[in-house]
Amino acid sequence: MSKFDISFDSNGITLAGHLYRPDGAGPHPAVVVGHPGSGVKEQAAGLYARLLSEAGFVALAFDAAYQGESGGKPRGLEDPAQRVEDLKAAVSYLTTQSSVAADQINLLGICASGGYGLAAAATDHRVRRLATVSAADIARVFRLGADGTQDPAVFQGLLDHAAAVRTAEARGEAEQDLTLFPDTIEQARELGGEHGAEGFDYYRTPRGEHPRSAGTMPWSSVDRMATFDAFAAVPLLGSRPLLMVAGTRAVSAWMSVEAFQRATGPKELHWVEGASHVDLYDKPEYVVPVVAKLAEFFAAG
Repeated sequence: MSKFDISFDSNGITLAGHLYRPDGAGPHPAVVVGHPGSGVKEQAAGLYARLLSEAGFVALAFDAAYQGESGGKPRGLEDPAQRVEDLKAAVSYLTTQSSVAADQINLLGICASGGYGLAAAATDHRVRRLATVSAADIARVFRLGADGTQDPAVFQGLLDHAAAVRTAEARGEAEQDLTLFPDTIEQARELGGEHGAEGFDYYRTPRGEHPRSAGTMPWSSVDRMATFDAFAAVPLLGSRPLLMVAGTRAVSAWMSVEAFQRATGPKELHWVEGASHVDLYDKPEYVVPVVAKLAEFFAAG
């Protein structure tokens, strides 16, 4: 297996990626791997891409526009429309590679990219098979909370603040960002329960932290996400196979269930016993068998 630094265009923005290529003559089947919200290609997406490459796939992990090593301003922006376009652009890039079998390109979305991947694959018929791991619709996370029980007033307050920030910036005041993580894991647990603490443990400790992983996002991300619905187009997957992987302890699992119920073609919801949402990012006891499941799924005719 070899890894290459690559770049490609997405709607006029240059994206940075890592292309993992298996040994042996091609062309090989391929997988685009999308990273979680606030993540970068060196974290969960890169781990899955490397392991899939070792299983015989060309795998592409990349930084979303405005994030990581990719271009675009303002930095850290979470724009659902652009994130969907990024995944389609990654598919386009793979179609240009002689090492890739262009009719065997698949998509894997992790966390927020699971939601974005559903929207991208639904309308891009070049995607042969779609899989998600700990799928999340980031708009639902902000509107309803990771567990789906958030008081609607919370999101209304976020929209109030996003509107005020837009006005302030229009008047020339300094740009303001929304902080994604508090200062300590105790604060993260108080604000977001065990799910919040798990996110902190992955993104803000040596376990998974990376200097380019976003700790903030522009407030304009909030109203961009407000009306996005990652699951609306799921029926458009039609007869293309769907595999959704979720942990039995994941507070976000309700989103995988909801999306799964909307799919009308061949589908499987694969439960990982004892795993939380974030466990599936990097813990070998969960990731290794999940990758074996994914490899079997993507290799199927």
